[in-house]
Amino acid sequence: MVCPAKYRKLVFSDDVEVKLRDICLEIAKRHEIEFIEIGVEEDHVHFLIQSVPSYDPTKIARIVKSITAREIFKGCPEVKKKLWGGEFWTKGYFVNTVGQHGNEHVIQQYVQNQGKEYKKLHRQEIQLELF
Repeated sequence: MVCPAKYRKLVFSDDVEVKLRDICLEIAKRHEIEFIEIGVEEDHVHFLIQSVPSYDPTKIARIVKSITAREIFKGCPEVKKKLWGGEFWTKGYFVNTVGQHGNEHVIQQYVQNQGKEYKKLHRQEIQLELF
């Protein structure tokens, strides 16, 4: 899942990146969502997420975007000023599934070959067991 920051603003400072990672790991504890990898570029975030079949991509995006935005605004008030008191994420997002033609390795290569600086915030090396 790829989520751009509102207005494509450059809001991902080191403090915001740490906060984002910590929030996502807390989300994983409370929801049936596992963050396999979290990475940031200049103005957007890449999430490689694994979840249960009963969570459709829209539900996952809603959970991740709403909780991360609320908690980043609480923990990093300077971000709210940069975004003129508005929203953290854009309205949209991009989701693709890992399957027969698009496995994790293919998606990882695509992200790394976009020519922008990709910074890995979190990587879970262990594949999940059934919930």
